[in-house]
Amino acid sequence: MRTFGVEEELLLVDETTGLPVAVAGRVLSHRGESPRDVSDLIEFTSELQQEMLEVVYSPHSRFADLRDELLRGRLLVDAEARAVGARAVALATSPLPVSPHATVEPRYASMHARYGITAREGLTCGFHVHVGIDSPDEGVGIIDRIRSWLPVLIALSANSPFSNGEDTGYASYRSSAWTRWPTAGPTEVFGSAERYRQHADELLATGVLLDEGMLYFDARLSRDHPTVEIRVSDVCLLAEDAAVLAALIRALVETAARDWSAGVPPLAVSAMALRLASWQAALRGLAGELPDPIGGGSVPARDRVESLLEHVGVALEDAGDADVVTCGVRRMLDSGTGADWQRAEHARTGSLADVVRSAIAVTAGTPVP
Repeated sequence: MRTFGVEEELLLVDETTGLPVAVAGRVLSHRGESPRDVSDLIEFTSELQQEMLEVVYSPHSRFADLRDELLRGRLLVDAEARAVGARAVALATSPLPVSPHATVEPRYASMHARYGITAREGLTCGFHVHVGIDSPDEGVGIIDRIRSWLPVLIALSANSPFSNGEDTGYASYRSSAWTRWPTAGPTEVFGSAERYRQHADELLATGVLLDEGMLYFDARLSRDHPTVEIRVSDVCLLAEDAAVLAALIRALVETAARDWSAGVPPLAVSAMALRLASWQAALRGLAGELPDPIGGGSVPARDRVESLLEHVGVALEDAGDADVVTCGVRRMLDSGTGADWQRAEHARTGSLADVVRSAIAVTAGTPVP
């Protein structure tokens, strides 16, 4: 069974005002000074801005183990944030206005100096899923065959309707904001690991990017691990949804690997068509229609999600995840996304600060009335 692991980015906020606070360095220092059990493999890392942290979880084979670690990790991050007077919250953008503070590291300083307002305003929290592969060739074969399904993952994970004090009109505004980076978005079919490497080298040779870490493709080969990394999703409001999404992605990767091994060609869909599908998914989430690259035209988002479940059904069964993922995804369809929850909470309270405060409780696993 393929291993899978996740990286999720969390906002650090003031519990009273709901405003982001630049305390990542203090949280990391406190974490470094805190006693740790040898079995604690959850890592915290800094990100572009001091108002956020990335949480890196260990790879797992079983859904239940990943879910339990996500639940434990969120509580751990929140406890460390509390120790410095803040809270951790799983929102993909800040609903309230913020002027982010750059993390004091040479690479991030270079990004701020080179990329202007894109870096200065870049406070978005994503959810990245790593799935194990046997070789770079298999990895590229997978990337070529999952690309047409990635907009569905954007719709399912949408959790950023508010930004800078207003409703953006998007379900996943993070997805739209992220495309300001030069290499972000879908890729054309590569065909081989050699062609993937050539494409990467071609982009790096332009001098536009600082380094290979800025190859922000929707799906890419990891630089540091034998994995493919799927990067399109918002951080999920609920840890349970995050685990379900990760297991769904593992099944998608396994299905693509089997198709690649069997010689099934990838769909001949252009990167521009996929960009439009991703844009539509970011705008409407699960509420509207999504382009259907297989049948053409558009279909209700729910139908596209059901098609994805059918597409990966055998892989879900083989992993023992069919029931938990199918039930979890259909619960998302029925209950709505994090974006739907945020808008409903804003309609209930009339306050974006209350939206953040309620989301803090949800992130920590506390029900909100």
